[in-house]
Parts: sequence; structure tokens; C-alpha cells
Amino acid sequence: MLDLLPPDLPQASAMLLLGTSFATSLMTAALGIGGGAIFLAVAAVLLPPAALIPVHGVVQLGSNAVRAAMFQRHILRGALPAFTIGALLGVALGGSIAVSLSPAMVQAGIGLFLLWVVLGKTPAWIGRWPIGAGAFSSFLSMFFGATGPFVAAYVKTMQLDRHTHVATHAALMTVQHGLKVAMFGALGFAYAPWAPFIAALILCGAAGTWVGKHVLGRLSDHGFHRVLNGLLILIALRLLWGGIAATF
Repeated sequence: MLDLLPPDLPQASAMLLLGTSFATSLMTAALGIGGGAIFLAVAAVLLPPAALIPVHGVVQLGSNAVRAAMFQRHILRGALPAFTIGALLGVALGGSIAVSLSPAMVQAGIGLFLLWVVLGKTPAWIGRWPIGAGAFSSFLSMFFGATGPFVAAYVKTMQLDRHTHVATHAALMTVQHGLKVAMFGALGFAYAPWAPFIAALILCGAAGTWVGKHVLGRLSDHGFHRVLNGLLILIALRLLWGGIAATF
């Protein structure tokens, strides 16, 4: 196995990341949210900083593509075109900026936004402005990586049943991560040394998605949205605290 690992990645770290990929994909398939952010948090400790966002992007691309394929008949396809246009704009703008945004500001900003969405009145512009949702979340994804909670907040405004929510969210994230991966490749990141390990991460994620799909079928719509809101609040508080702690 050591021959298949990229440089500077210990075997113990690789095994932990493989397990995390399975667990977080199961979580996202079952609950529609949270897996990408948790995987990023673990990967941030174990992966080299320069590889973190590009590798995370490929893994999330694979995970979301598998999930979208498994739930493809539930995808709200009308949500894709405008979001894709926005994602193209956001990725292009993010890739053109040499100096990244402050991670602390991004964390705190997204945390406050998610608390607003869950606890307050959902901003009407999110549902009416899919291009803006795609552009803003894709721009942030170039620097922060795990913008799944923001996209989930956008999908939440559509008031979909649990299967359509999970399917549509997966399709939108597949578009976003696909564009992001292409942009990092154009910017010069070398994916080849990471390819075997990334493939293993995606396979573990696919297995987690398959298990999570069956867990999802046991949840009621009411129970699903209660868990979704609870997770959004927890992730928002974590992001807000991380941003404040990094600033001070």
C-alpha cells in the first residue's frame, strides 16, 4: 500500500482518511449535509497544506457524483443551469485572485449566514437568485473548500422532500467541485501522484453513500429536516467559533 500513497503521507494517516471518507459520505447521503465539512477538518490535520483544497475537491467530486447517480431520478434538474452559470463565474474569479481570503473571515461569515438561515427568516434572494448562490459558494470553495452547507441552505429554500433535497444538493455540488478541480489543474496542481489514493478515497465514499442511502429511506421528512437544521446549527457554531478563535 505504501507504494500507492503520495509523498509525505504516513500509512496511519491514509487509513484514517479512508475511514473518514466512508463515514462522512454515509452522513451526507443519510442527512444531506455535514460530510464535506467534517472530511475537510480531518484532512486539514493530515494532508500537506498545498494539497488540501485540490485533493478535497476531487474526493468531494467523486462522492457527490456517486450520490447524484444513485439518486438521479430525484434530481430537480431545473435548478442546475442557473447555478452552473454562477459556479463558472465564481470559480473563474476565485482562480484569478493570487491572495486568498482570510480563512477566519470566511469561517465566521458562513457561520453567521447559516445561523440566519436556520433560526431566522430565510433570505428570499437565495431562492430567487440561483446564479448568485452558485457564484458566491463556488468563489468561496476555491479558498475554503467545504461550501456544502451554503449550497444546502440554498437547496433548503426550495422546500423539497428528503430524497429530492439530497439528490439536488449532490448534483449542484458535483458541478461546483468539477469546475474547481479543473481550475486547480489549470493553475498547475499535479494530481497524478495522488491519483491512486484519491481513487481509494472515492471508493470508500461510494460505499458510505450506498449505506447512507438505505439509512435515508428510514427517515421521515419531518425527522430529516429536524436533523438537517440541527446539523446546520452545529456546523455554523463551529465555523463561527473557528473564525473568532483564529482572529483573536
